[in-house]
Amino acid sequence: MTKISVLAVAIFAAIAAPPARADAFYLGPWRVASAVVAPWADTSRPLSTAEKDSLVGKTVTFRAAGIDGPKQLACRNLKYKLVDSGPDMLFQGELAEPREGKPPSDPAAAAAALGFKGTSWKTLETGCGNELDFHFLDEKTAEFGLNDYVYRMEKQ
Repeated sequence: MTKISVLAVAIFAAIAAPPARADAFYLGPWRVASAVVAPWADTSRPLSTAEKDSLVGKTVTFRAAGIDGPKQLACRNLKYKLVDSGPDMLFQGELAEPREGKPPSDPAAAAAALGFKGTSWKTLETGCGNELDFHFLDEKTAEFGLNDYVYRMEKQ
């Protein structure tokens, strides 16, 4: 390859590659560290632990082109969107929903019980078919809700 060809390839690669985003702190590997029963879970029936047990300890990797990990979390055709969410919007609004004929609980108190401090947090919307959003307590800790559990992930 001539020097001009190498230079042309390098320039094309630089132009074609998506720029690194300053707010893309979420990219890279995360470990599903733990899970707790979600505030919205119907505890009047026995909860299955099979899915929880299959996810805790697993690695989830956020890449520009997709999410690699267990099938429940993996996604290829995504459109990342980072938004600010208050307690009433966490877990797709589940913390603010009424339960078993009772009025809605205080979403701020429910968020605090799950480790959220403050009044607003970054939420990563993915646009994936699994409709999961990832809520960041900070740049190294995230949570997501799936079925009857809230899962905590730690950046690796």
